[in-house]
Amino acid sequence: MIQTPVVVPLVAPQVTEAEIAAATAVLRSGQLAGGPQVAAFEREFADSVGVGHAVAVNSGTAANHAALDAFGVGDGDEVLVTPFTFAASATPIVMQRAVPRFVDIEPRTYNLDPAAAAAACGGRTRAAVLVDLFGLPFEPNGVAALDARGVRVLEDACQAIGASRNGRMAGSLGAAGSFSFYATKNIMTGEGGMLVTDDAATAVRARRFRHHGQGAQYEYLSLGYNYRMTDITAAIGRVQLARLETLTAARRANAAFYDAALGDLEGVAVPFVPTGVEHAYHQYSLLIDPGRTGNGADRDAVRAALAERGVASGVYYPKPLHLHPLFAAYGYGPGDFPVAERIAGQILALPIGPHLDRAQLEWTVRSVRAAVGAAET
Repeated sequence: MIQTPVVVPLVAPQVTEAEIAAATAVLRSGQLAGGPQVAAFEREFADSVGVGHAVAVNSGTAANHAALDAFGVGDGDEVLVTPFTFAASATPIVMQRAVPRFVDIEPRTYNLDPAAAAAACGGRTRAAVLVDLFGLPFEPNGVAALDARGVRVLEDACQAIGASRNGRMAGSLGAAGSFSFYATKNIMTGEGGMLVTDDAATAVRARRFRHHGQGAQYEYLSLGYNYRMTDITAAIGRVQLARLETLTAARRANAAFYDAALGDLEGVAVPFVPTGVEHAYHQYSLLIDPGRTGNGADRDAVRAALAERGVASGVYYPKPLHLHPLFAAYGYGPGDFPVAERIAGQILALPIGPHLDRAQLEWTVRSVRAAVGAAET
């Protein structure tokens, strides 16, 4: 058994006395449901993304669902989406009784290319969910082609808060954007989410959708859900949002350290970052090619070796969505999206968050290098 000089956890939520004080103040105020803290969080969040409207909800899933409803997605409509993402990018499509139409991903960014999405449009295509996977905003140049076909673009930026492409913040690249504040996200509230948009009608519809479809009090205009955010959640979110720049800078510094130390490894690809992109690094994911690693180690062997040395890692995601029973029921099967399937077998996420110190970063690097048969620098 290897004696590990340090232990490296994969994630650790960044909670300070400021978050605790903010939550306590709300508890003492007596206003626990949606109130002034939610309204302030919405204003501050919209300003941070550079959009006109933000609608606070209780999860990123709810934000996606509200956006699709606001777009008018319904029975039998098709919605384009990547197969290489968390389920919540696609399950709201099913919730709206629409049909998820998967499109394969780019091999370097792992994102769905809008140009490829436009080429996949059919007569019933109503919307496209373009995911900023791991914190890298999608390429927006193809959005105009989707707009020309009447296809509304939802930017699933749930992993990309603080990221940007050519000066435009993640969440502002489509007709609407969604964010998650789950406990492991770059800023977190435990659970929570936000829909952002420049379209007032979309915001109005989303606000109604999150509150049982209610217009005037006790007047129900359309189907809606209880997707509201509490003032406690919003108060925590406001403190976290104020620290976003510092938290993001720490992730980028950690990523730069990994890039420099691991970028020369045979059989290991560090994250590709296109010109003009400021990555949020929700995940720092390597690709492990067993045909090229020094010792023939594959992803699972590398992960086991890291675990033996006290370094936690993650696999996001081990199986593309089209191979899960829920989505296979739409007629998908193995081989339909070969890029997504290959990457799912090679992807490995290292610890990247602000919780890491220099010793943990150095031990992680040494452990990865050893796991693939390279010299430990």
